[in-house]
Amino acid sequence: MEPQAIQSTSKTPAIQWHGLDFLSALSAYKENLHFGNYRSQEWTLFRLACLARQAKLANNFHELLVLHHVQGFQPLPHQVETARQVLQRMRGRAILADEVGLGKTIEAGLILKEYMLRQMVRKALILVPASLVLQWTRELNQKFNISCFAQRNHWSWSEYDIVVASLDTAKRLPHKDIIMAQPWDMLIVDEAHKLKNPKTKNWQTVNQIPNKFMILLTATPLQNSLKELHTLVTLLKPGYLGDPTVFAKEHARPEKNTSDMAQLREQVSRVMIRNRRIDGETNLPPRKVRSVSLTLGAKERELYDAVHRFLKDQYRERKSQRASLLPLITLQREICSSPYAAMMTLEKMLKRSRSGRTQATIRDLLALAESIPTYTKVERVLKLIPEIGDKCVVFTEYRATQDFLLFMLRRQGISAVPFRGGFGRGKKDWMKDLFSRKVQVLVATESGGEGINLQFCHHMINFDLPWNPMRLEQRIGRIHRLGQNHEVHILNFATEDTIEAHIVHLLQEKIRLFEMVIGNLDSIVGESVGNGDFEKQILEWSLTSETPEEFGEKLSTYGDQVLCAVQSRTESESLE
Repeated sequence: MEPQAIQSTSKTPAIQWHGLDFLSALSAYKENLHFGNYRSQEWTLFRLACLARQAKLANNFHELLVLHHVQGFQPLPHQVETARQVLQRMRGRAILADEVGLGKTIEAGLILKEYMLRQMVRKALILVPASLVLQWTRELNQKFNISCFAQRNHWSWSEYDIVVASLDTAKRLPHKDIIMAQPWDMLIVDEAHKLKNPKTKNWQTVNQIPNKFMILLTATPLQNSLKELHTLVTLLKPGYLGDPTVFAKEHARPEKNTSDMAQLREQVSRVMIRNRRIDGETNLPPRKVRSVSLTLGAKERELYDAVHRFLKDQYRERKSQRASLLPLITLQREICSSPYAAMMTLEKMLKRSRSGRTQATIRDLLALAESIPTYTKVERVLKLIPEIGDKCVVFTEYRATQDFLLFMLRRQGISAVPFRGGFGRGKKDWMKDLFSRKVQVLVATESGGEGINLQFCHHMINFDLPWNPMRLEQRIGRIHRLGQNHEVHILNFATEDTIEAHIVHLLQEKIRLFEMVIGNLDSIVGESVGNGDFEKQILEWSLTSETPEEFGEKLSTYGDQVLCAVQSRTESESLE
């Protein structure tokens, strides 16, 4: 390459540039400056000239400029490769679907900064859960020197070039209209699995935002069916996977042959990147998972059996009337969590019921729930926390259970704070800070725990379990992620002779969730055994089985089908 020169200012000598070695020249120039003549304005101008020259010299995406501009950390190989692939192959439109805890935020930062250095992006909009707005803002500013701002009012959208905001705010008026009126160079959406339904305001808002480049981040691009993946890809490239109805018929069936699925995997790989723990040089410490088997007390068992009989009656009635099964799913899961949580739904059902017989049954159930002196699960938590002797996250599905746990922990003299979705941005940061510095236990709900980074904690208790394995993996990813330096211990509560015990067996023993590769690319775009709403399917199996053993057999058969499908895909890929 011929020597090039940067035009000098009145006091700035011209410097010859050879190749891309301008950083060395920059350093030497700064050292040779006479202190008395140094002016910050001239230095700023010189540095800007260097950046401009660097951008011109890099005429392709094989040399990432951003690697010279990160601060305080060294990107991991899989993160650098992801950024390179998005720039080279995917042309700035991609789904980053790494497993939980592998640094998707870093990858997005690398991509954004690279495009900014090349002057291809000036305005960028970053939509994240409200609890993560400040976290994203800090990371982009501190690690990439990106001047970004957290949205605080309706003029923030046009006042700043790089804006970080919550999707919930962006979809509301007048904010939505202001966003739509601006040409955004890059749109980044974190926790993009919230866009899996094209009929929601979330999806429709993101789909309408003008953009040249789009990055979607999610550890779970699908949870129930391939339709969800189709919906995400459609945001990036409308029509890329064809008509959704035709796609569902062609691909979302277990009987599809392996050659068709291989073709689909290849097609999806052009718009989606998924890094796995076993593939990258992540060096994550091991995690140990153990089931804690619990026996319900006499009164708790009586209530569980009575609620189960009530659910069977309601199931037959609602099926005949084609009514919603959601209240039944909720009640079945709550009774596995705590009687206190189940009482909330029972009271709602009592108010809505028009049947005198049903109302009488519900009143009996409420009276029985109120008579329970102690909760087996809560007592075990109170015993385990002192034995752990370290910080611990306790996850529950329900706000009522969370409140009761907090009350009992504090009464026992154990410091604990809540974390849930209803908290504002500031309060979530405050709770996380208290947990990090002063408090032993964080009691989190599912929505509250989304996106929070807790690498400083090494213990987790799953007080109750989600029925979807991907959501369980998201929980564990809160502590088992990059930056974790200790072995992670996970305890899953399972009450004997309940649906919960069968779920634990399915997820941990049958499918060996914690030893298998969760969500590898094959599984994401492979045949979905038992497509559809998995939670509804579990409820139906439970309420149509004559005995607990029959229900267990149905889940066991399902587990065998999943294992067979995964093995079949693995074998077919080895032959390709």
